[in-house]
Amino acid sequence: MRIVIAAVGRLKQGPERELAASYRKRAETIGRVFGLRQIEIIEIRESRAHDAERRRVEESIAIANVIPEQATVVILDEHGDSLDSAALAALLREWRAEDRPAACFIIGGADGLAPGLRGRAKLKLAFGAATWPHQLVRVMLLEQLYRAGSILAGHPYHRA
Repeated sequence: MRIVIAAVGRLKQGPERELAASYRKRAETIGRVFGLRQIEIIEIRESRAHDAERRRVEESIAIANVIPEQATVVILDEHGDSLDSAALAALLREWRAEDRPAACFIIGGADGLAPGLRGRAKLKLAFGAATWPHQLVRVMLLEQLYRAGSILAGHPYHRA
């Protein structure tokens, strides 16, 4: 199974980008133990439309075009479910056992996602009730993927 992260906006040079790269590499390395092939990050250009609804639609169309066929779709949403790391690991294990070709994690833009794209999500995932900058959400997601991989591999990184 491959992991795709479709994120609106770019990570610029700096500490967030370095940390994201570090967790991505760790997650890919440990993920091989339980059948992850790769983690692909697709950066979607932010819409320059003048109104929020148009930006939401344009960005959602661009995201929809990169979702792999038959992928399990997960959107990062501040109103989504707050799962602990073990629960996320269990979901990855389940999706892998179902022979899903990919899991696609979507980080929308500042205006959110269009209802049609939101409706495709199997899971709406939140990292708590706080609103986080998109750059940090990407880092936190990569860290959680690494942590999930360490749980599934029996690695001591995660100590519950």
